Amino acid sequence: MTEAPDIATAWSWLLERRPGTRGAMQDSLHPLVEAAYAEARLRGLYPFPTHGTLRFLRAAPPWTEPNRDDLPFILCGEPPYKVYTSDYADLLGQSDTPAGAVALVVDQLPPS
Repeated sequence: MTEAPDIATAWSWLLERRPGTRGAMQDSLHPLVEAAYAEARLRGLYPFPTHGTLRFLRAAPPWTEPNRDDLPFILCGEPPYKVYTSDYADLLGQSDTPAGAVALVVDQLPPS
């Protein structure tokens, strides 16, 4: 599976459900992607669906920084959507809607 080369392309491919894009064909992921894209702070992060989650990374590949996956993420699937800190360290909350789950992520992002 080819990773998108930059943040804007990653969002575009997910929103378009481009074949060959990681997670693009998962029906349960698409509402979360749309809700996340509506948030300006998340549009500046690399969307990375993997292992039933939607993660937000600080940079596009190639990844060289050890802390690239240190932000909150959403456990996908059916509602309620659960939001965790990196490495499932803490459950931050859950929501019955994609927009609510995204809001939980945004609320927990570092200031910069």
